[in-house]
Amino acid sequence: MFGIRVFLQKFLILLHVTMSVVVGKTLMILFPDAMRRYILKQGEKSRMNENPKFSYENWGPTFFSFKYLLFVLKVKWKRLEDEAYEGHPAPNTPVVTFNGEVRHLFDFMQENRMPI
Repeated sequence: MFGIRVFLQKFLILLHVTMSVVVGKTLMILFPDAMRRYILKQGEKSRMNENPKFSYENWGPTFFSFKYLLFVLKVKWKRLEDEAYEGHPAPNTPVVTFNGEVRHLFDFMQENRMPI
């Protein structure tokens, strides 16, 4: 039952992301100037437009590409693994240490308890 749930969730994510990419790519082809303004407006929220070395021409066309689709799917599917479900094992979520090393939560467990 749990495997079917994950499969259905992944399938629904695939449908959603694929439709978003198709619609976004279509809009970029039909209305390139409007989409450029829209993407730049979204960039203002994350402050990425403040970097002078980061121009739209370098990264804008990558939106709604096949690589974009694969990246978004990978991230969204990975997040499914980080969800906890009652009656199932807790996820072993990756974390980054102060040294930049990627570890997992279970690496820090001692005798079934997290250290204080």
